[in-house]
Amino acid sequence: MTKCLCLLPTILLTLLLSSTAQGASSGNASSKYDPLALFAPFDFLQPVNRYRSADGTPGPDYWQNRPDYVIHASLDPQTKTLRGEETIAYTNNSPQALDYLWLQLDQNRYRADARGNFGGGAAPMPDEHTDGMRIASVQVVSDGNPQPAHTIVSDTRMRVDLPRPVAAHGGKVQVRIAWSYTVPGEFGGRTDWFATKNGDIFEIAQWYPRLCVYDDLRGWDTAPYLNNEFYLEYGDFDYSITVPSNMLVVGSGELVNPQDVLTKTELQRYEQARNSDQTVVIRAADEVTDPASRPKQGGTLTWHFRMHDSRDVAFGASAAYVWDGARIDLPGGRHAMAQSAYPVESITKDGWQDSTQGVKYTVEFFSKYTGVEYPWPNAIAEAGVAGGMEYPGIVFDWWKANGYGLFMLGVHEVGHSWFPMIVGSDERRNAWMDEGMNTFVDVIAHAAWGKVHDGQFAPKKDSEYAPLTGDPAKDIVSQVFDDPDAPPILTRADAIREKYRHPVTYFKTAYGLTLLREQILGPERFDAAFRQYTHDWAFKHPSPSDFFRTMESAAGEDLSWFWRGWFRNNWKLDLAVTGVKYVDNDPAKGALVTVANLDRFAMPAMLEVTYADGSNARVRVPVETWMQHTQFDVPVPGGKRIVSATIDPDHVLPDGNRANDSFVVK
Repeated sequence: MTKCLCLLPTILLTLLLSSTAQGASSGNASSKYDPLALFAPFDFLQPVNRYRSADGTPGPDYWQNRPDYVIHASLDPQTKTLRGEETIAYTNNSPQALDYLWLQLDQNRYRADARGNFGGGAAPMPDEHTDGMRIASVQVVSDGNPQPAHTIVSDTRMRVDLPRPVAAHGGKVQVRIAWSYTVPGEFGGRTDWFATKNGDIFEIAQWYPRLCVYDDLRGWDTAPYLNNEFYLEYGDFDYSITVPSNMLVVGSGELVNPQDVLTKTELQRYEQARNSDQTVVIRAADEVTDPASRPKQGGTLTWHFRMHDSRDVAFGASAAYVWDGARIDLPGGRHAMAQSAYPVESITKDGWQDSTQGVKYTVEFFSKYTGVEYPWPNAIAEAGVAGGMEYPGIVFDWWKANGYGLFMLGVHEVGHSWFPMIVGSDERRNAWMDEGMNTFVDVIAHAAWGKVHDGQFAPKKDSEYAPLTGDPAKDIVSQVFDDPDAPPILTRADAIREKYRHPVTYFKTAYGLTLLREQILGPERFDAAFRQYTHDWAFKHPSPSDFFRTMESAAGEDLSWFWRGWFRNNWKLDLAVTGVKYVDNDPAKGALVTVANLDRFAMPAMLEVTYADGSNARVRVPVETWMQHTQFDVPVPGGKRIVSATIDPDHVLPDGNRANDSFVVK
């Protein structure tokens, strides 16, 4: 034993000398790159347990609570008042009995003392505020008897104390709430009204008391509504909206009483639109001011909708709507209906009369790409001042949009039907999981449309999708990597300033997924893993770790270095070619091209050498190159004299310094 130990220093010295004599350089004094930092073990934020599995799928004991809603509401367009009564049937599938419930009161965001006025941008003017959600009564139904409940309202949340706990593993409780609020003007943004020449348009969303999520990650998730949008439970909705008879209502889900609220002509057109690839006008522009376009004069009409397995419902209401629709063809053979509702002012060149075809295309494309079919009967685009705002089954888009802007807006907002409406991530904490993923699929959808339609509406340099085309480093690097104040993607959504919200949450995430698909995994492996994630977490609540684990397991790749550098940090990439030398100084024997990593991130890259005869050859430099080295001598086949070598010749990587990408042999 002693004799063997004495030989160890000699053996180690021999190994060290042999490893440094292989032509691979392990150090670069001018490099910021640290292989052990990038490739260190990655600690997932959310743990593996019986609820969430190590491969990213829901665990064998995964559970989720469920609220089912019955809502009766009425809109008074004169006083701008919406009032309603709702019954929530809440099922507690968790392993804990619950003594109280928490609900979201998003209308309190518009109060003068709302927390949301003090974060983000400038607060609205005093005359733009409302008094928020007015709660008339809250009752808990116990043994069939409604009892007044004790409540505590805090900003945009309300706690409802239960007379006795709702049991674990399937216990049920009913809550009845009567409420009202004043619809804010354009300041509302997500619930608002504005005037057109043929009447006011009301966009009504985040409009009724909604259950907060109680989950295995943090119990009650009561993040206040500051401006980031959704984290909601799934349930069924049965809701009715009573409005003056001259108004139309378009809402989430299926209109179950069209015979009561449409004329015979409109009913015929409505059914025709259900079965037509081409857009069918249900109420035309010249009929908007015609009293005969409504089934009765004076009084009110009640529009009745149902929506199954949804996080939310929203609706638009106006006497000014032009309304059209067309059939959606889903991959499995089912059909849904695309619809658009807009004022006559929105009919311009390439205007809202084209909207329904964009809705139809988006639903069909996302259904195919994600592998999860659109689950609801209708997909509606409504024109208003919300700009671009998504809800299950309906989106609110800018009423003055046209051409490429309208197409782009429609694809993005309707695309949100999958992220976060079907895949129910927490946007108030992890907005990148819906905005970034949705933007990523948007770009693929735009490109697919452009191929079929001779380039029409393909991504353009001047569009907000430009960071994902051409040389993306120019945009992403300048806005995120070169700004020391820019937050990483894995930052709580409410903490990301507006200046960085789109560059980080939308574009850096989407571009990262594009890199993962095109440069790291390849489309085949990426698409299989991405579809696995979408399928497994449809109508459930994934965490960031669930996404990361799914992509690694389903694609078969340890991506810890990528999550760390791109998502947890804003680490920059700077690959360079620093030299070319021939083996034994003889071009016939091949060459060694020295590639260096000068900054903190790494990526697989293509190395291209150009020969004196004008031909070239390419060698892929895998990311594993940078597990142990800051620079590496890449062997290149021999036989010709090299005139230059370039890393990332197609500019597909976010390389922060293009000046050192090429080396010219003198």
